Amino acid sequence: MPAPVSQPPLQLYSIVIPARDEQDSLPGTIQGIHAALVQAGVPHEIVVVDDGSRDCTWAVLQDLKHTIPSLAPVQNPGPHGFGRAVVYGLNRMKGDACAIMMADASDSPDDAVKYWHLLNQGYDCAFGSRFVKGGEVVDYPWVKLKVNRLANFLVRIGFNIRLNDTTNAFKAYRRTVIDGCRPFLAPHFNLTVEIPLKAIVRGYSFALMPISWRNRKYGEAKLKIKEMGSRYFFICAYVWLEKYFSRGDYRKR
Repeated sequence: MPAPVSQPPLQLYSIVIPARDEQDSLPGTIQGIHAALVQAGVPHEIVVVDDGSRDCTWAVLQDLKHTIPSLAPVQNPGPHGFGRAVVYGLNRMKGDACAIMMADASDSPDDAVKYWHLLNQGYDCAFGSRFVKGGEVVDYPWVKLKVNRLANFLVRIGFNIRLNDTTNAFKAYRRTVIDGCRPFLAPHFNLTVEIPLKAIVRGYSFALMPISWRNRKYGEAKLKIKEMGSRYFFICAYVWLEKYFSRGDYRKR
């Protein structure tokens, strides 16, 4: 793992949140993130991407703008998909650092603040794990938990990395990492492994820390395990080939 180096202080933290049919979850999610960042004195924007919602998600976001000035909602006109929505937000963020968070309040705003501090220590990436000492999961569906641990074990062995929670979307990056990992191929939840694996393979520095996760209170999860297996495999195979056969052509310069 490359060590952090001296880098210019970060100026703006962009929180990128993909959202599809999340009218009930978004108020609490955005208010919690905003409150934590304001209390910590973190300059920020909250970029929420409405990814083709059929409920009142967009109206809720417009209403929240009146009380949360850092909220910057955008609409993805399509094509839709979790990965496409995240990339749409990354393409429109103004910050020199970002964190990808979920709309359902499963990710801790306090952990997002800790990510910001790690990036400011000079790291290129801040990765959290729910499955190390100090980490926490609350009300995780047991079937998904078993699949999650197996998938992350295979990724860790295949790439020979310390990170044991690669599949979790909640991670933070300097803008230079996002730009250095393009183009992104994953249109769906497999983007959650494409970005961190590319960052590691391409030589960007990262710090690890424990994080917490809580199951959603409203709505239903968008990740469908049966639909994603082959997509995760494709992205992992793609980045694995880069790691072992690209001869370093894409590494950080």
